[in-house]
Amino acid sequence: MALARRTRRVLIVVAVLIVLAAVALGAAGNFLVDFALNPHSEVSMASTMRAGDVDGLDYAEAPKLDEAYAGEAASWFDAGKRSVSHQADDGTVLLGWELGGSEDGAYADGHTWAVVCHGYVGEPADMAKYAYHFSQLGMDVLMPAARGHERNVDTGLIQMGWQDASDLVGWVDDIVDRDPDAKILLFGTSMGGAEVMMASGLDGLSENVRLIVEDCGYTSVWDEFSLQLDNVFGLPSFPILNAADAACLLRAGYTFEGASAVESLRQARVPMLFIHGDADEFVPFSMLDECYEACASEVKEKLVVEGAGHGLSASTDPELYWKTVDAFISDNL
Repeated sequence: MALARRTRRVLIVVAVLIVLAAVALGAAGNFLVDFALNPHSEVSMASTMRAGDVDGLDYAEAPKLDEAYAGEAASWFDAGKRSVSHQADDGTVLLGWELGGSEDGAYADGHTWAVVCHGYVGEPADMAKYAYHFSQLGMDVLMPAARGHERNVDTGLIQMGWQDASDLVGWVDDIVDRDPDAKILLFGTSMGGAEVMMASGLDGLSENVRLIVEDCGYTSVWDEFSLQLDNVFGLPSFPILNAADAACLLRAGYTFEGASAVESLRQARVPMLFIHGDADEFVPFSMLDECYEACASEVKEKLVVEGAGHGLSASTDPELYWKTVDAFISDNL
């Protein structure tokens, strides 16, 4: 009888410890979701990045050979941006910016568009130099803000490109509704690069999308968060990232593993150019080949920019960068 009582006590203690561990793990998972994905969180990845406490984002010594051009582009963006909106499939109204193309550019036919997608905790203005380049070629430019960013900051948790990819399909459809003859380039860097890769394999992507250019996008949200969990907190993926993955599914409607550019690329059919700097530590250079090899498109190319850190390929070697991009556009638009 005494043995039975002791056994029950042990089982109760074990059960309580399991419950406490589960609660603690759940709290840790929710903290990580807020840290990485909640744009209103006081303790966040965004604030950590701004404080310079994330490896691979030290831009102080990075080459900026296009700094004057970037300044000119910023002024162009501020002077010419026009607000546009899109109602997503879930009813959410999303905002973005639209800018006109040069009337004497090579693609100034009134039917050519560049849709330019920004990075994590960024905004369309960050992409001004890319948009400006496409505008100078004669393209009209659409610059959507991702969910949880800029004027869409109150649309919920950051989607890391996943729901944004479906939204991107809708933005493209808006262009095609206005102009059935539209020829469209999708372009994105970092999270925006992942976004356009994730869109590449979606069934609803319009045939008006003639080509996609991605710059330093990641393979999947799981892979990137696993890296940053170690980078920022010095922690392994298991079990905290697994708990955060479950919390993200409940709170944001997607899983880190499911939000995979690699899996989407296996269904891609659009010509694609992949760009990455070989000194990128924030989104590892090795992800370039993983994405490139996964891409099922018959036409695909990759550009490696030597010495370029994260998001710095165009600044490190602007001549090579734009020569390669422009040639790919010319061949496939």
